[in-house]
Amino acid sequence: MVKAKTAAPAGALSMGTVFAFASASIPIQALVLAISVHLPRYFASHIGLELAMVGAAFAMVRLIDIPIDVGLGMAMDRTRSRFGRYRLWLALGAPVMMLGLWFVLQAGPSTSQLGLSGILLFLYIGYSMVYLSHLAWGGVLGPTYAQRNRVFGAVIGLGVVGSVAVLLIPVVMQYLGATDGEGVRAMVWFIILALPVTVVTVLASTREPITRDHKAHFGFRDYLTLLKHGNVVRLLVADLCATLGPGWMATLYLFYFNDSRGFDTAQANLLLMIYIAAGFAGAPFMAWLGNRIGKHRSLMVGTTVYSIGLMVVPFLPAGNFLAFAPGMFIVGAMAAGFLVMIRALTGDIADEMRLAHGREYMGLMYALTIGTSKIASGLSALTFVLLAAIGYQARAGAVNTPEAIRALELVYIVGPIVFVMAAGASFIGYKLTPERHAAIRRELDERDAIYAEAPALGSLTGDDMLVEPRRP
Repeated sequence: MVKAKTAAPAGALSMGTVFAFASASIPIQALVLAISVHLPRYFASHIGLELAMVGAAFAMVRLIDIPIDVGLGMAMDRTRSRFGRYRLWLALGAPVMMLGLWFVLQAGPSTSQLGLSGILLFLYIGYSMVYLSHLAWGGVLGPTYAQRNRVFGAVIGLGVVGSVAVLLIPVVMQYLGATDGEGVRAMVWFIILALPVTVVTVLASTREPITRDHKAHFGFRDYLTLLKHGNVVRLLVADLCATLGPGWMATLYLFYFNDSRGFDTAQANLLLMIYIAAGFAGAPFMAWLGNRIGKHRSLMVGTTVYSIGLMVVPFLPAGNFLAFAPGMFIVGAMAAGFLVMIRALTGDIADEMRLAHGREYMGLMYALTIGTSKIASGLSALTFVLLAAIGYQARAGAVNTPEAIRALELVYIVGPIVFVMAAGASFIGYKLTPERHAAIRRELDERDAIYAEAPALGSLTGDDMLVEPRRP
């Protein structure tokens, strides 16, 4: 029997390595928050585009982009290059995302729905390339149950830096006398500048373990087995609901806190900053809790506490910053926490699928969860259409009726509670425990040991370099 050469199982990851890798989440999460909270309002209130048109454009592009994500995930998993697998896609995606952000800055009052949709689609493709490759790389960087919690705890935690930055920028700009629109444009420039710095940091400092495929022929039909797997289905449902709840709130956040809770934009952004900054505590806490009680149970704890906290919001005194701050911190910590758990659970389930089918699914699994996140974002954007239908006026300076404000309050609170609780409930009966995952990793490592590396790495995509193991 020929002794195979394989990558050694991953050892302990230093904190320096983990944080260097996680740094790319700073511009990624900055863009996520900007898209969720500020860009829709920027296009509607400051550029002057019709509210329903903005909502429809965001919803349409997010849905169109989903099959693109799936294709990107499949291509990433099949990539072979001397530069790496997910590393290559991260390097390619950064300039595409930067150019898409620049296009956002070129939008004006004469931009059509088709033009806005084109800008958003280009931006989303670049964002998907960067975000998906970073997540998939993180999944293979820390392959054990505990390491994944550590890696994604750092990824979500450092993502808070980007989110807080884009919240501070408009506050500082307003203090300097700039308009809200100028503050949003400053956010975009921050993301454009931060992206190449962090991506280069990741590329220069972090290794990429390349897993071996154990099946020489693999067709599109084989990928459909993912959607028949119970754990994959529960993961996608959880990700859809866990994204839809906070995303629903984020889309309406400034409208709700301005018109219902009596805060000006600067105060609302400071409260949102507390919500986001709480991820510094929530991400590592939930990673720690996940290693103690299991990731799925930790997710259930986070979604329950989040929902209870949200129920309290309507009963707090309007305009009272000190009354809102503690609740925003708790809810924000839990939101970051259950995002850590879902990202870590995705890697565990991808391992389970690789053991069962002999093929790397990491990129495709994260593509599917990004897809469900975009479906959720698209559905949350439709709240604009709903508000327009009930007579809510979004333009700056508009005066809304009490009935419109009450409808806004109802839409803002009820939906997120239902969705987030459904996310936690989807993992009832989950059996991929830490012990079971450890057994899966042992079997994968043992099986990997009998497969030799391909003699050459000359193809960018495809299966031409896959080799069958030599048998004794």
